[in-house]
Amino acid sequence: MSIFSVRHVTEYRYRRPVGFGEHRIMFRPRDSFDQRLIDAQLLVTPEPVSTQWIHDVFGNCVALLRFEEKAETLRFETRMQVEHASSGIPEFRIRDKVLHYPFQYDGEELPDLSPTITRAFGQPGDEVERWARRFLSGKQETATGKLLMTMCYAIRESFRYSRRTEPGIQRPAETLALGRGTCRDFALLMMEAVRSLGLAARFVSGYIYVPSRDGSDTRGGGATHAWAQVYLPGAGWVEFDPTNGIVGNRDLIRVAVARDPAQAIPLSGSYYGAAEDDLGISVQVNVTTDQNSEGGTEKPPVQGNEAPREGFTERSRDREPARSTHPPSPLREASRT
Repeated sequence: MSIFSVRHVTEYRYRRPVGFGEHRIMFRPRDSFDQRLIDAQLLVTPEPVSTQWIHDVFGNCVALLRFEEKAETLRFETRMQVEHASSGIPEFRIRDKVLHYPFQYDGEELPDLSPTITRAFGQPGDEVERWARRFLSGKQETATGKLLMTMCYAIRESFRYSRRTEPGIQRPAETLALGRGTCRDFALLMMEAVRSLGLAARFVSGYIYVPSRDGSDTRGGGATHAWAQVYLPGAGWVEFDPTNGIVGNRDLIRVAVARDPAQAIPLSGSYYGAAEDDLGISVQVNVTTDQNSEGGTEKPPVQGNEAPREGFTERSRDREPARSTHPPSPLREASRT
């Protein structure tokens, strides 16, 4: 059992004091049998006039913040402690009928799983499906666990991790063509690949513990991260981190799950001002372990990147003051070691 401490700071800077619209933040790890939130603090400057906590459609914990005060800096700092039970490669204790692919989900589960089986990109028979079918054993049945683990490891070994500052996420076909991407791109590629085979998959955002950075206060010393889950009857939602070739929850702290990456943006909001008022964003994330916990053991290298600026910026020029939308807080990933 490990105890992870997470400190996540996001700061927006402006040329002059600006007003702020509602901000939406997702930072509280999801409580489960393998991780338990011990403590969580949210510090915001300027102080919001109201903070409303809700659960979204996926059960993720979301804070909605509203402001009245203008400021030249908007700063969010979250501090958390999470008890985490790490597992290595899980035993696929799945039902006998799904030990080998292909298989069908039960009729009772299918209505709830259908949205996570439906592909968001591409068409049947396209390059993503052709790539996914390379992991099948010809005319013979394929062991389900072997299929998924091999695909996860193949992305880790065959694709190059690449920092990217452009907004958004690459389409899976583009990731295949380029042979490179970020953790978000790799998670989406695996999701769409297994969906093309009729399996249910969803997107996960959260944090990853990087042993080599434990105890470091270096700016940009940690990361938010993204990976995928695949639903296997009898085992439930199983973690697959294709960026690092991790199967199971080792060093992964779940914050949000979603059908689509756009539904799991850690921080989004808007400000009232001119486009040129935006002076940029800085993000610092540190994930460490309690010295008395069992974390910090030697692990294989972890990939990611230090400070990509993700998301998008929408600006209105129809009136003054204009309403400008913050880019979503970047999904920053741990850099390759």
